Amino acid sequence: MMLRYALQSIRHRRGAFLGSLIALMCAAALITACGTLLETGLRGRIAPERYAAAPLVISADQNVHQTTVEKKKGRTRVKHKAKPVAERAWLPESTLRTVRALPGVKAATPELTFMAVALLPNGPSKTPSSSSTTSTTSTSSPWNASGAAELADTARTEGASGGSNASDASLDARARVRSATRGAKVTNTVDASRRADSPPELRPDTASTSYGHSWDSASLTPFKLTQGRAPVAPTDLVIDQALATRAHIGLGARLTVQSTQSPRTYTITGIAAPGAGGRLNQQTSLFFSTAEAARLAARPGQVAAIGVTPETGTNQSQLAAALRKALAGSSAQVSMGEARGPVEFLDAAGARVKLVSLGGAIGGTALLVALLVVVGTFALSIQQRHRELALLRAIAATPRQMRRLISREALIVGAVAGVLGSLAGLPLGAWLHGRFVEMGAIPATLERAVSVFPMAAAVAATLLAAWGASRISARRISRIRPAEAMAEASVERHPARGRIIVGLVVLTAGAVLVAVLSALRTEASSTPVIFLSVVILSVAVALLGPVVVRAAAVLLSGPLGVSGPGGRLATANLRGNAARMAAAATPLALLIGMTCTVLFVQPTLGDAARAQTRDGIRADWVLAAQGPGVPDEAARRVRALPGVAAATEIVHSTVRVGLDKYAAQGVTPGGLARTWNPDVTSGSIERFSTDNATEARSAAVSQLAADQLGLHPGSRLSLTLGDGTPATLTVAAVYARGLGFGDITLPHDLLARHMDNPLASAVLVSLDQSGPSVTHSELASSVREFPGISVLTRSSADGIQADKQQSNAEVNYLAMGLVLAFTAIAVVNTLAMSVSERVREFAMLRLAGATRRQVLRMLRAEALAVLLIAAVLGSGISLAVLTAFSIGMTGSAAPTVVPLGYATVVGVAALLALVATAVPGRIALKPRPVEVATARQ
Repeated sequence: MMLRYALQSIRHRRGAFLGSLIALMCAAALITACGTLLETGLRGRIAPERYAAAPLVISADQNVHQTTVEKKKGRTRVKHKAKPVAERAWLPESTLRTVRALPGVKAATPELTFMAVALLPNGPSKTPSSSSTTSTTSTSSPWNASGAAELADTARTEGASGGSNASDASLDARARVRSATRGAKVTNTVDASRRADSPPELRPDTASTSYGHSWDSASLTPFKLTQGRAPVAPTDLVIDQALATRAHIGLGARLTVQSTQSPRTYTITGIAAPGAGGRLNQQTSLFFSTAEAARLAARPGQVAAIGVTPETGTNQSQLAAALRKALAGSSAQVSMGEARGPVEFLDAAGARVKLVSLGGAIGGTALLVALLVVVGTFALSIQQRHRELALLRAIAATPRQMRRLISREALIVGAVAGVLGSLAGLPLGAWLHGRFVEMGAIPATLERAVSVFPMAAAVAATLLAAWGASRISARRISRIRPAEAMAEASVERHPARGRIIVGLVVLTAGAVLVAVLSALRTEASSTPVIFLSVVILSVAVALLGPVVVRAAAVLLSGPLGVSGPGGRLATANLRGNAARMAAAATPLALLIGMTCTVLFVQPTLGDAARAQTRDGIRADWVLAAQGPGVPDEAARRVRALPGVAAATEIVHSTVRVGLDKYAAQGVTPGGLARTWNPDVTSGSIERFSTDNATEARSAAVSQLAADQLGLHPGSRLSLTLGDGTPATLTVAAVYARGLGFGDITLPHDLLARHMDNPLASAVLVSLDQSGPSVTHSELASSVREFPGISVLTRSSADGIQADKQQSNAEVNYLAMGLVLAFTAIAVVNTLAMSVSERVREFAMLRLAGATRRQVLRMLRAEALAVLLIAAVLGSGISLAVLTAFSIGMTGSAAPTVVPLGYATVVGVAALLALVATAVPGRIALKPRPVEVATARQ
């Protein structure tokens, strides 16, 4: 019977339930989208590409392991934990002999994988429309960093070798050189020192991630030559078909490649493509001769992986088991099937953890926000039907029947909203995944997983939120006595004492969270507490809202009274309908508080990091890489210039101490005190430089790392480098500027040897003030042949840090932007519901003599009053949270607040409030007052 009443109630009061339906539907869509991210992180497919033809792949363990033994109440518990390392772990070459000696192994192919990026000319390129176009463009695009003369010589050679377009092949070489030079883009790298006859400016090929390999391992895909021959000489190169087509190059062309060493120009001797017409969708492959690949990999006695082909008739699972047994006790792992994908794409495997945490954080925050918003919309819906529900109590409906009726209404609305919202969440999840891929937050190699589980979870969460919101909202109406029900419907009572007590308890909990936040010193631990604090404090505002609104009405009565009859009516409504006004102010306060927090968390952290970087750099000039990095040879040339006192190369990686991850930088020890000032609090940088100039290895650590690990100068620091190699060093110094320079500083050579990309991200150059002066042009000229290197002043060097912070901020903005969009919809929804149910009130005002304009002025005054209350509450919440975050992370109680950004947030909130009030208000004023006043309720 209650189900029938619930359906009838929804049918006759669609408007009252529409707001709740929209809020729940948006929540379901958001939860479904986050659920797809979470599912992708848990079981997203990573398909192998390079190793597609290798049934079994042997690789090194990519994790750091820790085993702990706990004894409690006479029981012993052994726990095994593992965390991934940041770089590729390599296998000893002796593993290859063990594998080849095993029965059932037909072939064991060693793989070398290293960074190798093609450098292409700047400027627009044309897409080839046919094979003849490819040949034509290849004869007119020989890229070489050695000078314009070699460009002309190559052009003559290729023209003689025969292109399919004879007119292009016979072009005058000088004209082509002039054309290439005119199209070159002049940058900071060479500044005014670039000559008119210089070769075109080169840029890294960023279409996809690019790797170098030995041609001996081409069979692992398998790659087969479509043109030309295999590489034999050190300067021979085979490129994949996708790069040849994209860059318009062919056989005989000269291509400059930036790898782990200095840039080198190679001759393209062959073009290869995956067999059976396949292609590499997520990477570019460059193949070198065996000796050259070994030189560029710079890992003597090691291999990146081993591809194993079984003998005909050999069971792969049995062979895999035999391999694991033969390799037991080593770091080697055997993968087969789809497990080969994570071995090939290490970034995709690491992205799983990021997606799980990201999807869980957004989804959890969205669920909390949804519950808060839906409780408000249900409370407003019940308030609009107060007279109807009071009448049911008056005719002897029991409290249990009232709760069942309201719960069934909520479940019906929740079911419809859950289904519609979950369907809308699938394309939203696809869009969100695509945006994260474009930003580089997750790699494209991690394929999106889609199933019914996120949709089912969204429907279940929506039903649970609707049921919980209805139970909370129905407590008041279901508990009052039947005789008091009609009186309750006519006059708004003061909030119940229990609500105020619960509100104060929640406010205290929020204050405790803020206090905890001020003690957290890492971004990973602070982030979840930040948004939880905002939500908890917003819940306190929702519970204490009526009290706050009444207090605000007293303060605003003077300013509102000056504005005329509309202002006085608005004041009366603030006092007499505090619960309704509080329901409208709560989502506005949440919107302002959450938006300001999201916007100003990254600037607070970024400004502090940039300030530490700026204050800590003593160098006169900075070499910054616009491509893969600054090669060692470039740093050596700068260091050899007369007048240069020191040139400090910097590389960045991640190390683990135990299982804890720390940002690390590697710096050149020699002359470090001339280029870098990390604000040493104990020990000395000179000792760091002296120790690392000899065999004694030492490190410097930030104050945060020293406190967490219990370190001081002279302590022994045992850590695991990026590729899983253990190392033990002596702490030489503890410094304060860890936010700008990382928590652990190691010798450059030690860290770079264990990185996939050993090139320096920057080189700090300090001049000898007593020697000859070195100008910007002289520095630029010394590194002219190294593409993508800019010479920057010290004051502009912190822009490197700003770019890194900005890329992290964009991910956070997008992630929380969905929650904020949902909150903005809830604001409009709640305000529209609040105004639309006052049709009868407006009619009575107009019958009492108020004009249409005066009623609209009253609505505007109410909206501005609610906005002011919400702005004060939301800004206070955000300021408290940001101040606590700033104290914990930077040691300063001064968060960064951008005035224009804050004004924009409040302005958008004001626009939403005024529009959401004015539009329903004008619609509500359209019927004739007499008809509304005499109509049945």
